[in-house]
Amino acid sequence: MNKLQDWPEPIVRVQSLSDSGIPLIPERYVKPILQRPTVNSTASNDVNIPVIDLARLYGDDHALRATILDQISIACREWGFFQVINHGVSPQLMDRAREVWRQFFHSPMEVKQAYANTPKTYEGYGSRLGVEKGAILDWSDYYFLHYLPLPLKDYNKWPAITADCRAVLDEYGKQLVELCGKLMKVLSINLGLGEEKLQNAFGGENIGACLRVNFYPKCPQPDLTLGLSSHSDPGGMTLLLPDSHVPGLQVRKDGNWITVKPVPHAFIVNIGDQIQVLSNATCKSVEHRVMVNSSEERLSLAFFYNPRSDIPIEPLKELVAPDRPPLYPAMTFDEYRLFIRMRGPCGKSQVESLKSPR
Repeated sequence: MNKLQDWPEPIVRVQSLSDSGIPLIPERYVKPILQRPTVNSTASNDVNIPVIDLARLYGDDHALRATILDQISIACREWGFFQVINHGVSPQLMDRAREVWRQFFHSPMEVKQAYANTPKTYEGYGSRLGVEKGAILDWSDYYFLHYLPLPLKDYNKWPAITADCRAVLDEYGKQLVELCGKLMKVLSINLGLGEEKLQNAFGGENIGACLRVNFYPKCPQPDLTLGLSSHSDPGGMTLLLPDSHVPGLQVRKDGNWITVKPVPHAFIVNIGDQIQVLSNATCKSVEHRVMVNSSEERLSLAFFYNPRSDIPIEPLKELVAPDRPPLYPAMTFDEYRLFIRMRGPCGKSQVESLKSPR
């Protein structure tokens, strides 16, 4: 069997398990004790990732713009995660995108199965990450599709469950690519580089962009499993549109898991492994995971903004010095993401395994 052509076992849809009314989850979904969501977990009302208002980012008030840049810099250093409001993406579009995807996941199974994916590209309707036979699985289904580069964009692989579905998803992608471009300039400036430097290292205009929509069905034993296991994102930058009513995302900070409290119509932004590499670990990707619950389903849209897949990604020469040698070898994103496509989410083991001894 070619490992990237076929799944190692028959695919079971988690939503079907949930809808069947089973009182206990199958053993395939039970996490080891130290990986369960009750370990080192906090939902304190006093702690949340930073919320940053981008309304004046490109206005004439240079002092206010500098303040926003500083807020993002601190958030990247201290959290690796932050929320942005007044970001320029239409709130109505955000709501409609969520609604379209919820309709998809509540469509008849034969409709969804027409879009079933394979591990070759992951594009389409899926229920597992990684191809290790017998692996412990996450309590979630998902849909994955490409926006960029354009040769990978195939509308026939996008669901068409409503008349406006593909048009909504297309406009959503365009607006998020624009927002990511603005944030890339901010990160580049905060690294002491020209505002286009980081974008150019990604491949300029020829970058990758894709969407994974996560569906977390109700779970009869949420204390034993996770909707998505701990991982850092392998790509460049992620913009997450979370569920508007049900929390579940947790971010690791100082050894504890902090439950994120989403702000209405905000995007949750996080740094991926590729920016950690390019910045020579000045910016760090951060582990995160997703909890499930027994009373409510959750849905979120994760938009990934990635380097061109075939160019070597390595620490930028401006961020390397005799007393700060390059921490990572050059590697293309195509090579890098094979790790998660083969093994599934595994904390930060991939990026940390590449680090040169100092």
